[in-house]
Amino acid sequence: MQEIAQRNKRAFDVIYTRYSRPMFSFFYRMLWKNKELANDLCQEIFTKVVLNAAQFDRSRPFKTWLYSIANNMCKNEYAKHAVRSQATMKIETATENMASSQLDLAHFKAHLHRLIQGLDEVKKQTIELRFFQELSVPEIAQTMQCSEGTVKSRLFYILKEFQNELKVYKEILSLFILISSIL
Repeated sequence: MQEIAQRNKRAFDVIYTRYSRPMFSFFYRMLWKNKELANDLCQEIFTKVVLNAAQFDRSRPFKTWLYSIANNMCKNEYAKHAVRSQATMKIETATENMASSQLDLAHFKAHLHRLIQGLDEVKKQTIELRFFQELSVPEIAQTMQCSEGTVKSRLFYILKEFQNELKVYKEILSLFILISSIL
């Protein structure tokens, strides 16, 4: 970051190469799978990195600093979205009475996606950072500016809720895991 503050292009290229894909993925998943918005924010975050390189606190890991910026950018987008739409996003919860032969992994993934999208933004960010961006609990706590216990608690209750919602898929997933292990 010191080299970026001194406008060293190679240093920026290293950071950009390492983090551009994860940042795009984070923005894409967090912001309604809007590719254009994810691209815009990805460009904006690296502009912020260059402009704020001198203020970077070297006692903090770069990765969590970057995700903190990204997290704040997402919060700003949510606020803009709320003002524009003036409505709370509601996800329909319909009962699925399918025969077990109709259940498949695609249905499971779709249901899981709906559950994730139905979470409030804090819970959604926690799931995104832990399972899609693969940040550790301490990294998530630092990124979201809360305690590790809070992160663990959020994950526990979210997963418990998901377990109840997805119990109908238990048999098909067990079968899928068995087939995958054979292949």
